[in-house]
Amino acid sequence: MLARCTLIQKRRKRPKPLKPERSIRDTALGLLARREHTRLELAGKLKAREFLANEIEALLDGLQQEGLQSDARFAEGYVYSRTRRGFGPLRIRQELQSRGVTESLVSAHIDFEDPQWLQLACREYGKKFGDSQVGSVKERARRMRYLQNRGFTGDIIRQTFARFERAETAPGAGT
Repeated sequence: MLARCTLIQKRRKRPKPLKPERSIRDTALGLLARREHTRLELAGKLKAREFLANEIEALLDGLQQEGLQSDARFAEGYVYSRTRRGFGPLRIRQELQSRGVTESLVSAHIDFEDPQWLQLACREYGKKFGDSQVGSVKERARRMRYLQNRGFTGDIIRQTFARFERAETAPGAGT
């Protein structure tokens, strides 16, 4: 039993091999290789790895000049991705702004007047609730909150409900 304890202690005492120090540029490029990041996100991740603030700013300026980091490219991909997952323009705008994307870039990538938002809201509503009728005011409010939480505007929500109510009252519906 004594030999076993010393063996365990010997295993624990062996130092782990040190990883070679990565430069700030290598770290940033490694992060960007996995996915696009906004300038704010990248700065936060580098700061968490304890790089100096002046080094981070200099590196980010260089990466932007080289075209390796772009908030516009991030915004474009993010809008596409979140739209495909069924989220509306309000939620996407809020998420982009929380990631440090400027309002001008957000406006360039999200058009609130685009008819795709109504189509998307109808698709998400149909997927969640099907063709079932709204039975009560409470149920209607619940369904509206669902679309609000997905990030759709009040106008789009009203139009979505109008389309589904027309479908429910159309001749031949329910037969």
